[in-house]
Amino acid sequence: MKGIVVIVDDWAKTLWPLLNVTKKTRYDYSRLYERYLKPVIGHHSLDDDIRQPLQLHLLTLPPQTSRHCLMVSKTMWREGFNYGVCKNNPTIGIKTPKIQEKPRHFLTWEEIESKEWGRYTNHIKFLALHGLRWSEAVALREEDIKEGFVFVTKTIYGPCKSKSSVRKVPYLGYFKPFPVTHKPLMKAAHLHGITVHSLRRTYAYLLKTQGIHVTTAQRLLGHSDPVLTMKIYTGVLDSEIEEAGANLRKVMRS
Repeated sequence: MKGIVVIVDDWAKTLWPLLNVTKKTRYDYSRLYERYLKPVIGHHSLDDDIRQPLQLHLLTLPPQTSRHCLMVSKTMWREGFNYGVCKNNPTIGIKTPKIQEKPRHFLTWEEIESKEWGRYTNHIKFLALHGLRWSEAVALREEDIKEGFVFVTKTIYGPCKSKSSVRKVPYLGYFKPFPVTHKPLMKAAHLHGITVHSLRRTYAYLLKTQGIHVTTAQRLLGHSDPVLTMKIYTGVLDSEIEEAGANLRKVMRS
């Protein structure tokens, strides 16, 4: 479209409804753009050379946020090129800070049982025993639990994020309709040093200790990537290290 100047902010507002993504993904893209990208690049045209200011800005953000913002930027210019509203893609070659993997804290089921969670005890225990994402749990209804299984078919944002997220898991009790906001559960979880999402790790660890094969665990957790399941399965507690040492010493003495 020769001669037409398209401003980045105008393109962003036009693009979000056009994207073939879930409602939540569209919301996340828009939120990241408005908060982190618009103040820096929103006033430029799509064909301006914004590589340097964008690169410098991304380096100031936390690694995870920076990576997500780069993904949003790449989507904007990729689609801009596809729709013929820009000729160049300044996001090519841009790098983000390296994400440092930190050990993720979680509680075992025994620890979950032993702690006080107040009015959200059933909700916490349900998540720990079934591994649902909060967005999946809050969309759950009584009729989704039948024949001894929890049938996960939707989220609060609409359809599940992927085909692998549609699944059934054995029902072990404690279901109670979830509050429409995750803040109360977050507050309860934070009191014991965990997050709502780390309850999925509790479930994964429970599967591991019961000898559930990793491919079965992948289906139960709704992971599309088996590598993600393996990362959780290869996580160990300090007590396991100590137990391994004790067992090896027994072998040496025998």
